[in-house]
Amino acid sequence: MTQTIAVAFTGASGMPYGMRLVDCLLAAGCRVWLLYSQVAQVVARQEMGIELPSRPAEVQAMLRARFKDEDGRLQVFGREEWFAPPASGSNPPDAMVVCPCTMGTLAAIAAGLAQNLIERAADVAIKEGRKLVLVPRETPLSVIHLENMLRLARMGVVILPPSPGFYNHPRSVDDLVDFVVARILDQLGVAHALQPRWGAATDE
Repeated sequence: MTQTIAVAFTGASGMPYGMRLVDCLLAAGCRVWLLYSQVAQVVARQEMGIELPSRPAEVQAMLRARFKDEDGRLQVFGREEWFAPPASGSNPPDAMVVCPCTMGTLAAIAAGLAQNLIERAADVAIKEGRKLVLVPRETPLSVIHLENMLRLARMGVVILPPSPGFYNHPRSVDDLVDFVVARILDQLGVAHALQPRWGAATDE
């Protein structure tokens, strides 16, 4: 059965994590519903030199080409597209990931504000008991940040900071990105071969 995963890009640093995650989900045969904020467009340009258009249909065409999504499993929705599937508990995704996740988005989700499609989709995931993974990129963390994270963790939300390990001896930034994306995929139950498993036999 094909998994449907909603992925949201917000304005935190860490766009390479989000892009790599979408790439891996599509490669694994998942259906991806992509949501993105206006500030995410700025971050994509600054960190990756990617110009995300303002129109979701144009972003969809661009990313389908980028990820070679010939089957049309990637769908992109605008932040005010209230008739999009993830806006309703009658058609929720199997899981949702906000990657990267700003502290503002995290706070809004913790408060149940649901003022745009990203926040509403996360609200739906929580109320419908679906897996919700937040990848917050901020440092240092204030008491406000930590209390919001604790509040969400008590609801069953997975708080997964992008903190790559070094025990696999990464040789590039891509290796560090893959470490974090591998942890996200593990939370989603999506098979991958991005990193060797701890204690697994290697050829080295």
